[in-house]
Amino acid sequence: MFLDAPRGFRDPAVVAARMAMLNQPHVAPLEAWARDVEHRRRPRQEDIVIPHFDPAEAGTSARVLLLLEAPGPKTVPKWGGSGFISVDNNDPTAENVWRTRATVGLHNGFLAWNIIPWVLGRASVKPTPAELAQGAVELRGLLRLLPDLRVIILGGQKAQAGWDTHLDLHLGDQYRILRTVHPAGQSFAQAGAREKFAATLQRAAQAVE
Repeated sequence: MFLDAPRGFRDPAVVAARMAMLNQPHVAPLEAWARDVEHRRRPRQEDIVIPHFDPAEAGTSARVLLLLEAPGPKTVPKWGGSGFISVDNNDPTAENVWRTRATVGLHNGFLAWNIIPWVLGRASVKPTPAELAQGAVELRGLLRLLPDLRVIILGGQKAQAGWDTHLDLHLGDQYRILRTVHPAGQSFAQAGAREKFAATLQRAAQAVE
């Protein structure tokens, strides 16, 4: 599924329709994993929030995983967010990913997530080395649920550092790893960043054709 324009989650009806899809077979195992992480971590992190996976994406059939650093506050419903990690979110980062995917034709087999799956706080803050280590431990469980995964795109320095420090030695030879800029608005304002991100997604699309 791919909407006709970015920021589709401005419409509450679209968000509600996605919520109704969360029990579909391709996304239910990922949701179960996310809720298990929440349950296990809640005794030491009472306010933990892990957004939903977008059931409009590939789910367990994903061949390309875009891995950013951590969910932003705009993913939290009580703060005005959708509750999803989705390119249809009503924010600049999601719009940048949406438009780039549309440009390069990366519509199918795609999943977006973060190396740290929980929201770090109401303000957009950078993860600490300890948080990256904890997120990397949990990410291993998610990767086991993606048997068709071939390409991982590491967007931004934090996702790259977390992967390199905690995962690459053990998992790096199982996937094609592509590195690129973070698609946030501030990052895309830098010269050449938008083009670099597009070129990386184009390579990913070609790799799974």
